[in-house]
Amino acid sequence: MKIGIKILGCPKNVADCEILAGLLKAKGHQIVKSAEEADLVIIDTCTFIEDAKRETIDTILDFVYYKKERKDLKIAVKGCMVQRYYKELKKELPEVDMWFGVVNPMEIAKAIEKGKDLVKNEPFPIYSSYKRENLEETPYAYVKIADGCDRKCTFCAIPLFKGRYRSRSIDVIKKEVEELVNSGKKEIVLVSQDSTAYGTDIYGEQSLPHLLHELNNIKGDFWIRVMYLHPDYLTDEIINTISSLEKVVPYFEVPIQHGSNYILKRMGRIKKRNELIKLFEKIKTSHKDATTRTTVMVGFPGERENDFEDLLDILEKIHPDRMGVFVYSDEEGTVASKFEDKVEEVVAKEREEIISKLAIDLMRESNERFIGRKVKAVAEYEDGGVHLRSFFDAPEIDEYIVVDEEIKPGDFYYVEITDANELYMEGEIVG
Repeated sequence: MKIGIKILGCPKNVADCEILAGLLKAKGHQIVKSAEEADLVIIDTCTFIEDAKRETIDTILDFVYYKKERKDLKIAVKGCMVQRYYKELKKELPEVDMWFGVVNPMEIAKAIEKGKDLVKNEPFPIYSSYKRENLEETPYAYVKIADGCDRKCTFCAIPLFKGRYRSRSIDVIKKEVEELVNSGKKEIVLVSQDSTAYGTDIYGEQSLPHLLHELNNIKGDFWIRVMYLHPDYLTDEIINTISSLEKVVPYFEVPIQHGSNYILKRMGRIKKRNELIKLFEKIKTSHKDATTRTTVMVGFPGERENDFEDLLDILEKIHPDRMGVFVYSDEEGTVASKFEDKVEEVVAKEREEIISKLAIDLMRESNERFIGRKVKAVAEYEDGGVHLRSFFDAPEIDEYIVVDEEIKPGDFYYVEITDANELYMEGEIVG
C-alpha cells in the first residue's frame, strides 16, 4: 500500500510520524510524498489552541473533498484531536475510514493493517521503536524523549488528552540518536512536554543530565538541542550540564508565561517573578554564549494593567534572546476556562502588539552582539532558499543567517557575522 502522511502540530508529532513511517515501511508499505500517489493518507492532528483546531479541521475537510474525486482513497486521522473529540468527529465525518487516538506508533501500524479505529481511554504515546523514515529532507531530527504532562497549569488542556508524563528509556533514545547521526543528521532536537521532568517516572529522579551525558558520548560531528524546559523545575544541574557538554548547544527554551506574581499564581506556576529573574541570570552566566528563548501569554483572566506592566518589566530584566507571545484563549476542561474575569479581546490584542514590538527590539539587540564573531552554522532549506542556522537558533521557530556564497544543505560551515537585525543575520563563509 502507498501511504502519505500529513503532519500538523508540534515536533513531537513529527517524531511520532517518522517512527510510524519506519514501521510501515518495514511491513512492506511505500511512503509517498503526495496525496495523488497515495492509497491511504494519514493526518496527524493538533488541538493545542483554537487556531490549531481550525487548521486541523480544515485539513481533514480538504482531504474529504479530495476523496470525492478519488473514491479509492482512504483517510486515517490520528493524534490529539481524535483523543479529545473522537465521538464527535466520527459522527460528523463519516468519510474518514480510520481514527487513532494518542496511541504509540507500533499499535497504530497494526491497526492500519486491520483497518480498525484505535482510541484508548488512557493515552499511551510512548514507544520502544527507534527505526525511522525521513519525511522531510532536513539536517535536523526531532527525537521524543517523553510525552504527557503531570504539571497543573490552569490554562493548559494537554494533560487531558496526552495523559500522564511518560519517559522513553535512555537506551532506546540513544539507539535512535545513533541511527540518525549515522544517517547524516547534524542536529538532534530533544522534545517532550517538559524536558526537565525526563526520567522522573522510570528512574525516580530528574534524569536529563544523565541522558545528555550518554548522547554526548556518541561519535560524530553533530549538535544536541534541548527544548521545553519548565522554569519551575529547571535545576542548577540541568543548566550546568547543558552549558558544559561539548555537543549540547547552550540554548535554553524556558517559557515563563508571565511576570506578575498574581497572574503566575492563577496560572498554577510556582516560581515568582524574582525567582524567574534569578533563574535567567544563572542561565546567562553559565556559558558565555548562553541563548534564551521564552514564551509569554497576554490576556489571561484577571490580568490588570499593573500585571501587564510587571510582564513588560520582567522581559526587560531577563532580556530573552528569542521570544514568542500569544493571546490567552479558553481551553475546554481547564481551570482557567471557568474564571469569570476575562480580559476584553481588544485589550489583549493591544497588549500582544506591545509585547511583539518589545520582542523585536530585544531580538535585534541580541543578534547585534554577534557582529564580528565567527560562529558555526548548519546549512538548510528555508523560505525557498538555502540559509545557515547557528546554534543560537532552533529550527522552524528562530532566525537564520544569509550568505552570498553557495552552500550545500546538510553541511556545517563557519561564518563571520557582518550585520544583523531582528529577523536575520548576514555573514561571510570563513571555513
